[in-house]
Amino acid sequence: MKINWTAVLTGFVVTLVLGFISGLAYVGSEASVVLLYWGGIGLLGGLTAGYLAGGAVSSGAIHGGIATVFGSLIILAITTLTTLLFAGLVASFSVLVLGLLLLTFYAIPGALGGAIGSWAKHRRAAPEPTGARA
Repeated sequence: MKINWTAVLTGFVVTLVLGFISGLAYVGSEASVVLLYWGGIGLLGGLTAGYLAGGAVSSGAIHGGIATVFGSLIILAITTLTTLLFAGLVASFSVLVLGLLLLTFYAIPGALGGAIGSWAKHRRAAPEPTGARA
């Protein structure tokens, strides 16, 4: 299968932007709200990538998962560097290890969103045939 890098990059940008926005809104939020951010970011980033990639549902899921993981990796790198600068080496290492463990969980909503986006594009692209009855 060929990867549509434009779709992955667009989903990555959506994931990145939503990650920064949710990071700003995260301060003082409850844990349930944080989980909604996590799932929402993955779904919307994956939905964007899957819709732009089109094709089969599995193709959309792969594109959505890749886009979400790339976005999460960039956010993790920035968070780890910031933690290293302001909290020290031990805290930075802890953030890095925990972030790498959670990376697989970030791929799940991205893949789900990508599958939905690909399905929606395929459904929209194939209109019902209309014909005259005899």
